[in-house]
Amino acid sequence: MIENQNNKNQMPRTISREDEFSLSRRSLLVGSASATFGGLMTAEAMAQSGHPAPGQAASSAPGMAGAAHGNHSGSLSNRLYSVNPVHADMADIAENPTNVPPPITRREPATVRVDLETKEIEAHLDEKSTFRFWTFNGTVPGPFVRVRVGDTVEVHMKNAEDSWMMHNVDFHACTGPGGGAGATTAGPGEEKSFTFKALNPGIFVYHCAVPPVALHIANGMYGLILVEPEDGLSPVDREFYVMQGEIYTEQPFGSSGLITESYEKLLNERPEYFVFNGHVGALTEHYPLKAQVGERVRIYFGVGGPNYTSGFHVIGEIFDRAYQLGSVTSPPHHGCPEHHRPAGFGEHRRIQVRGSGTLRPRRSRPVAGRARAFGIPHRRGAR
Repeated sequence: MIENQNNKNQMPRTISREDEFSLSRRSLLVGSASATFGGLMTAEAMAQSGHPAPGQAASSAPGMAGAAHGNHSGSLSNRLYSVNPVHADMADIAENPTNVPPPITRREPATVRVDLETKEIEAHLDEKSTFRFWTFNGTVPGPFVRVRVGDTVEVHMKNAEDSWMMHNVDFHACTGPGGGAGATTAGPGEEKSFTFKALNPGIFVYHCAVPPVALHIANGMYGLILVEPEDGLSPVDREFYVMQGEIYTEQPFGSSGLITESYEKLLNERPEYFVFNGHVGALTEHYPLKAQVGERVRIYFGVGGPNYTSGFHVIGEIFDRAYQLGSVTSPPHHGCPEHHRPAGFGEHRRIQVRGSGTLRPRRSRPVAGRARAFGIPHRRGAR
């Protein structure tokens, strides 16, 4: 059930299931509705010596809980991407993969407030180019949201005054038509809110669902929400948050200057870039994933899409456990070197770190083209 809270003079309005509608893949791409999926991947490493990861403190007590989407490292103006010597002062939209809220220790439901602001930001795509990203809270992916089964999630969404577009948010963890999209559709400068009950444990995608939906997603408007089961998840030493996205541009891969989106390439499913956490090199040069030998590491992995599957693999490691299609309660797969994740799904995976060095995930593609390592763009070959 979704309750719309945007008219303060009326009681919250319950949106019935009769408002739901069917959709086709083509209607998704041209923007009549959204079908992007969410999921979770966890990688835990068996600890030979346990070292708690930073930020693994207890969560807030029952009642009105915190926003549960993590404390980002500094304001947007302080998060600069120094790799680009030409535009060293320009904003960076890459989400730090360590920005994961701590595990929930309470065992009673609470009301959790989630604050989202949609921002359109010209920022680095690679060391030679910039792109106008559409974001939640100034990062791609948007903030990681963490709640518990039974929680009431109170979503407040504001569209920045300087936005060019209307935006909203659709939570796949929400049981109800549109996942809250209709209740949060906001023009520049507008604020909307709604509440929903987190009924099912799992890891789910959220994304903007304003038509054309696929374009809003491709430009960066996606993230993950974890609904923990009643007993929580097994303890680990580190948790990382990684999402894959596709960027469709008029200019060919490797171009310099301001790059613009291509709706035609989006409809033809021909991206110029595949990226992890927003832009080229985000998880190599910028925010490499580091862990100590013997630590248990959990990776929450999602595919924003909107089109392509990800064959996610950490070079030199094996997933001890991999939970598929967003489940956190189903039996996991064991000893998996790679897992394939469709667009809009995620999963969580567990790794035992057996060798020293930086964890370097890789995306494999079952189609023509040249594969690039972890966060470096991939351009498809000609059809």
